Amino acid sequence: MASERHYSPVDRLLLQADAALRTLLPFSGQPYRPSPAHLRPEAQLSADDTRHIAGLMRINHTGEVCAQALYQGQALTAKLPHVRAAMEHAADEEIDHLAWCEQRIQQLGSHTSVLNPLFYGLSFGVGAVAGLISDKVSLGFVAATEDQVCRHLDEHLTLLPSTDEKSRAILEQMRSDEQQHAESALEAGGFRFPAPIKFGMRLLSKVMTSSTYRI
Repeated sequence: MASERHYSPVDRLLLQADAALRTLLPFSGQPYRPSPAHLRPEAQLSADDTRHIAGLMRINHTGEVCAQALYQGQALTAKLPHVRAAMEHAADEEIDHLAWCEQRIQQLGSHTSVLNPLFYGLSFGVGAVAGLISDKVSLGFVAATEDQVCRHLDEHLTLLPSTDEKSRAILEQMRSDEQQHAESALEAGGFRFPAPIKFGMRLLSKVMTSSTYRI
């Protein structure tokens, strides 16, 4: 997404609508980097393993939908140009994750979550509110969210069958990128959220993971 100074407020709203459609419509977002799974061999998986892996990747795909919405909402209301630029850059990198997960889900013969529009709307609203409060809070929310995402990815890496190198390669690269996003947000002046708030965020994330594993 180009720099905000080239666009009017109405133009920026239209760009946000375009970003939402590219996030939610199947295979409309093009990755900037090839999938880490591309050169990994496809394993022979049982039907149960295939369904399980698809469920895990569906959770991660919805997580990336939420990340896109969060960053877009924050970029819309960020007060400082460099903060808005950082949010837009992070959103661009998250497009890779979104596309990689979607590609893997298709390879497994499954589908993305039907609840994605709901989670997108909720996450966009949270991001916009965080940006309205302050850039420091907005950046801190990014760091706390990415920390939670890393926890999920660590857990999913332990739950994947050892033979599934394709899914593992995707999640490992996502883990590295998300950790960098969290560190960058704190270095940019993000507020370090206290443990009780992080705990509440973990409880809310469980709602997302439990609901999107199958649907």
